[in-house]
Amino acid sequence: MLRIVAFLLFACFAFGEDRPNVVIILADDLGFGDLGCYGSRTIQTPHLDQMAKEGARLTQFDCPAPFCAPTRASLMTGRYPFRCGMTQNPAPDGGPEADALGLPKSEITLAQWMKSAGYATGMVGKWHLGHKAGWLPTERGFDEYFGIPYSNDMRPVQVLEGTKVVEYPVVQATLTRRYTERATAFIERNRQRPFFLYLAQAMPHKPLAVSEAFYKKSGAGLYGDAVMELDWSVGQVLTKLKEVGIDDRTLVMFSSDNGATFGGSTGGLRGMKGSTYEGGYRVPMIARWPGRIGAGHVSEQPAVMMDLFVTSLKAAGIPAPADRVLDGRDIMPLLTSDAKSPHGGIFGHKQTKLATVRDARWKLHVLSPGIGLASVNQRSEKYVDPRRPDGVSLLAPYEQAQTSEHPGVQTGDEPKAMQLFDLQNDPVEQRDVAGAHPEEVKRLKALFDAMNQDVPVVEEVKRVPIK
Repeated sequence: MLRIVAFLLFACFAFGEDRPNVVIILADDLGFGDLGCYGSRTIQTPHLDQMAKEGARLTQFDCPAPFCAPTRASLMTGRYPFRCGMTQNPAPDGGPEADALGLPKSEITLAQWMKSAGYATGMVGKWHLGHKAGWLPTERGFDEYFGIPYSNDMRPVQVLEGTKVVEYPVVQATLTRRYTERATAFIERNRQRPFFLYLAQAMPHKPLAVSEAFYKKSGAGLYGDAVMELDWSVGQVLTKLKEVGIDDRTLVMFSSDNGATFGGSTGGLRGMKGSTYEGGYRVPMIARWPGRIGAGHVSEQPAVMMDLFVTSLKAAGIPAPADRVLDGRDIMPLLTSDAKSPHGGIFGHKQTKLATVRDARWKLHVLSPGIGLASVNQRSEKYVDPRRPDGVSLLAPYEQAQTSEHPGVQTGDEPKAMQLFDLQNDPVEQRDVAGAHPEEVKRLKALFDAMNQDVPVVEEVKRVPIK
């Protein structure tokens, strides 16, 4: 089927005007409040702030799951994690079940779809959708790949070129810089043809690491240094697009795979990574396309990670897959106008199950809210994460973010099932108002139940303890 579609798409696009390029830059564990344009007063992010000034910024952009792989799967497929079969994290050191996880072969990735239309496709960085033969980026639509195929704290920490291990152990201090160099080189090589570039940086996921040029330069600790270098990386990509003369025909979108972890900031939202409060789901989203997206535009309408799949195809003029349910929507109207959200409801996962549903104002926690990673507010000694990368000693082990550095608000009504929060008047999810608004509970629960009918029953993967 894909070969037939590829022929038809290529025939449609073999001739005609220049087609736009698409660049998606995804940070890892970057919090909603970690950038200057989202309110940070501790970390300087001039390049991302400038990107927002020249483009559009969304303030209600959520991930479908508050952790890595499910969100990345949704980005690559345009489908909720439960629908694309990726609700849990693959991990080479997590036991046989976790080691075997991967994005099902029946799913069509954004890279496959764009490649079938004649686009060059390149990926740099964290994949996390299967790390065994047959599951890697160059086997799922990317022409080339360079990066660690899972989280940078999962053993063995190794860099792949295509499907071949080219670096072990990994020098993580230079990872952001080298990923950036690979990304800009891809742009340089493909400047005369349409391309899709997916740059999935490792930072600021633990273990935090930065190059010498940024170490202790932010004034906000090692976490701030890592975000500062991430910001520099975005600036390098944007500069390269201008240098090669394709800036005005390139859509660039920047976001993060989930909310902040220790050391970061949720921007005043409750919870953190792993939590079903907004601190776990809400992330920055900035888009730039000179001549197509107006400068300084801000939308407060809800959108979700799967929208980037559909928006990318729409921008490129490529028909979306018609043989499967797509949950993403084209959000270019949100980026260019005062349009309303294309979603009647946005759903949030808690591991293998749906847990929440929200709209522009209300959020219903059908399951009792998950609080995320445990917080330890007092320790007599500095905390060192036991899941350190192998091979090279962890740089600055006592400068890693501490569990006492919780990124989000921890107050509010005690978690329980069927809590309703008014996000417009109570964005921090402090006061459960289910009793005062039974009609909203009923309405949102009906949306939830309708979607939940499609959710398969999946056993959670058994993982071995990390030693």
